[in-house]
Amino acid sequence: MTSREGEASAAIDWLATLRAKRTLPFDASHLRYRRKRGDAALLHCFVLDCSGSMLEGERLARAKGMLIALFDRAYRERAEVALVCFGGGRAEVRRQPGAAHWWNERWIAPIGGGGGTPLALGLADASTVLERAARRKPAQRRWLWLLTDGRTNESPAAPHGAHRTIVVDFDEGHARVGRCEALASAWRAEHVHAASLLLVPARGVDPIPDATRSR
Repeated sequence: MTSREGEASAAIDWLATLRAKRTLPFDASHLRYRRKRGDAALLHCFVLDCSGSMLEGERLARAKGMLIALFDRAYRERAEVALVCFGGGRAEVRRQPGAAHWWNERWIAPIGGGGGTPLALGLADASTVLERAARRKPAQRRWLWLLTDGRTNESPAAPHGAHRTIVVDFDEGHARVGRCEALASAWRAEHVHAASLLLVPARGVDPIPDATRSR
């Protein structure tokens, strides 16, 4: 079942749909759906690269710091979160979709890294998570965040089941490979440099941009 087919079973919110359409020709992307009581409107599925190259320059540590901030924001906005980690020749679903909590740092901080970069395995697990979520809550919006330096020879297809995909690029320095841009372009996904999301916040200012909000 595709994400669109899954959403078809949910009740369409025609007023919200017309607001999204505005004066544009109608497109399926304009459709908005009514939420069931108790349903989170948005699921953020994070895919974290834990390979050996992410240990260089403390990339993994910074990625985990970003992850904690994103989870905290999801908690405040009552969005659901999921986490897939890949590295060392395997991938693992570390957290199935569910409500975010305030104690995220306790279990994210100990995540380690090393070994190769099995990107395809990580994305396959993420696709499974998203497709199951689509069957469970058809009206829910599903976003996939890939946090990686892109240092892999794999060129996997775009993950399934996501309405929006954001590639957060940790490939930095003078010897940049540029694989993250290539992946985002091939998938028609968004590409964001990690540095733009890792701003030190002023007091009372949220460092995470409005990209985390449902559209």
